[in-house]
Amino acid sequence: MKSLPYFCRGEVIRGFGRGSKELGIPTANFPDSVVDNLPADISTGIYYGLACVGSGDVYKMVMSIGWNPYYKNTKKSMETHVIHTFKEDFYGEILSVVLVGYIRPERTYDSLEALIAAINNDIEEAKVKLDLPEHLKLRNDNFFTSIASSSSVLPCTAASTSTSQTIMNGH
Repeated sequence: MKSLPYFCRGEVIRGFGRGSKELGIPTANFPDSVVDNLPADISTGIYYGLACVGSGDVYKMVMSIGWNPYYKNTKKSMETHVIHTFKEDFYGEILSVVLVGYIRPERTYDSLEALIAAINNDIEEAKVKLDLPEHLKLRNDNFFTSIASSSSVLPCTAASTSTSQTIMNGH
C-alpha cells in the first residue's frame, strides 16, 4: 500500500455503541467525511499505528476499516482502538492517527468470542510491530505536535517525499 504511512485526524463521533459494551474493546470513530477520503489503495481490513487524542500522549493503536462483516454493517467505518486505558470518553475531541501497517483483511466470525479473540490477537501483533525502530520514530513526528483545532481540522494525507505534501502534513 503506497499510501502508508497515512496521517489522518478528525473529530471523534459516536459509533455503533458496540466497542465497549459488547466487545470490551472501546473504539473511537471518525465521521463519514474522514472515511470517505481514504486513498483508494487503503483497502478494508485491520491496521496498526499510532494515535493521539487532542494534544495528549501518543499511544499504539489498531484500526478496523470497513464494514465489520460479523455485524453486517451497511456503512463503511474507521474504528480506532487506542491501546491505553482512558478515564473517560473523548467524544468531540480531535483524534490524530498514523496508519503504519496492515495486519489482515476483514472477515466474519462464528461467534462473538471468536471476534473478540481475533481483535485481541490484532492488538498483541500491533504492540510487537510498533516497537520496531522505524515505527518508534513516528511517535515524535510533527504531525502529533501540530494538533489542529476542531474548527480547522487538517485533511488526511498519505506520506510523500514531495515538499508540498510534507508541508501540508505538518512535518
